[in-house]
Amino acid sequence: MNRAYKFRIYPNKEQRVLFAKTFGCVRFIYNRMLADKIACYRETGKTLFTTPAQYKAAFEWLKEVDSLALANAQLHLQSAYQNFFRRNSCFPKFKSKKKSRMSYTTNNQNGSIRIENGRIKLPKAGFVKIVQHRAIIGKIKSVTIEKTPTNKYYASILVEYESQVAEVELIKFIGIDFSMHDLFVTSEGEQANYPRFLRRFERKLARLCRKHSKTQKGSKNRERLRHKVCLVYEKITNQRLDYLHKKSYELSEKYDAVCIEDLNMRAMSRQLHFGKSVADNSFGKIREMLSYKLYFRGKKLIIVDKWFPSSQLCSVCGYKNAQVKDLSIRSWECPSCGAEHDRDINAAINIREEGKRITTVGTTGSNAYGEDVRRLQSTRMERGLDELGSSRFYKRG
Repeated sequence: MNRAYKFRIYPNKEQRVLFAKTFGCVRFIYNRMLADKIACYRETGKTLFTTPAQYKAAFEWLKEVDSLALANAQLHLQSAYQNFFRRNSCFPKFKSKKKSRMSYTTNNQNGSIRIENGRIKLPKAGFVKIVQHRAIIGKIKSVTIEKTPTNKYYASILVEYESQVAEVELIKFIGIDFSMHDLFVTSEGEQANYPRFLRRFERKLARLCRKHSKTQKGSKNRERLRHKVCLVYEKITNQRLDYLHKKSYELSEKYDAVCIEDLNMRAMSRQLHFGKSVADNSFGKIREMLSYKLYFRGKKLIIVDKWFPSSQLCSVCGYKNAQVKDLSIRSWECPSCGAEHDRDINAAINIREEGKRITTVGTTGSNAYGEDVRRLQSTRMERGLDELGSSRFYKRG
């Protein structure tokens, strides 16, 4: 099993120059090979297979950087090219010098990458100072060097180790429903109360961007303001990740199984015109964090199909109310049993119950949800109506 560790590194002046050359060579070889593939396909209708070594004769400055970094660029291009034909992904794009991510990946061969005395050994670069805040378990496979827009350097170390995770008995379940304002609402009625970090810095970002747009291109003042804008965005990112890590850790420690909907956040941000709010919430990121944090503890993240009508079903009797499709309805009363529901809490409860069903019966596809509704009507009516008087969310009809 593979696992990644990310540490900050502090290269000296010569190493920073080498990293800059490597970033440029990796971008160049990627764009050059992509252009040759496109030209060959247009002329012959066949795919061209080349290697970085074939370009070193014409471009001798490619020999100055790590050859494994160029080889990994070839693999990344080949993977993107194959995904376009196999998975209906977007066609590979050329990497921009100013807008693309500055990074490269190199592999560990016969101990060429190792950590000794607070320094990491990298091919061509030698020993680089590293801040190692946790121990690395496993054998190092590869390292990705990255430079952020704020001129900070990080090393992502990929290691391979033997998985010894013991599965636990799934007893405590919780359902999570996406909320635009609070990030998510649980089946126990708890709200995440997301601080909305991007909204806090909107005015400051607008002011800095206006100043940046009025400066002369290529001037030192423009670079200074660009650095300030990047610092603000970096602070927003760090605050968001810190919050999401703490929330996902809390859920993974407290519960044995977390049930969550398989939502398409990109489509939601485009169709409902909530792009900035959906991106700021990062609901997909907390789902990713929950997946590996639960796995490392022997627990499970249960994905409920996006077509499951979690908001329309009554969590007490299973009645399906199609009128709740209107997003403006935040609370409603069940016409069948008279139970009053909060929209988000009711959806989270239904997601939790569907997650329990998946663990016992298994996934049956979206066509089986009609049978699920009839099953809910028969089972929940028997055990749910007795709780109407005691629950603070419901009342007798």
